Amino acid sequence: MATPYDRIEPPIRRFIEAQPVFFTGTAARDGRVNVSPKGMDSLRIMGPNRILWRNLTGSGNETAAHLDNSPRMTLMWCAFEGAPMIVRAYGTARSIHRNDRDWNQMDAQFTPDPAARQLFELDIDLVQKSCGWAVPEMTLVGPRDTLANWAEAKGEQGLRDAWARDNATTIDGTPTYIVERNLAD
Repeated sequence: MATPYDRIEPPIRRFIEAQPVFFTGTAARDGRVNVSPKGMDSLRIMGPNRILWRNLTGSGNETAAHLDNSPRMTLMWCAFEGAPMIVRAYGTARSIHRNDRDWNQMDAQFTPDPAARQLFELDIDLVQKSCGWAVPEMTLVGPRDTLANWAEAKGEQGLRDAWARDNATTIDGTPTYIVERNLAD
């Protein structure tokens, strides 16, 4: 049986902060549901009902467009080592882009990274802990440096070109407005 909470309790916070990977889930009113794995140093718990995560450049940009249409978001963590557990945080989220007035303050929560393209702030209304008994136990080998190396090789203009070329629409053709929100001078 799952256990609901109205906030991130301290033991759940410790569990979340110890996980090397988490998953995001969003959906517009129509079209495909997006579930995406996230890693690296990209998540901050800002309070018992607030999470900030930095979205790094990737092959798609579904989350930003979905939040424009419907601000629902779920984050999920699984224990792949040690005692089994799954934690989900449900709530409403907003996108923060480079041209937004609070970008600098929010992005300063993280180590500088040229691949950062958005921040997402989740206001949590439900946290749920469940057993995770069917999740396999696995051993972490370590982080990958592929994205950091790719972003460094691209440089600022190369990243901007990639955003405009590869991240301007969702897989369903919905605009993400990345050019207007991040690249406009």
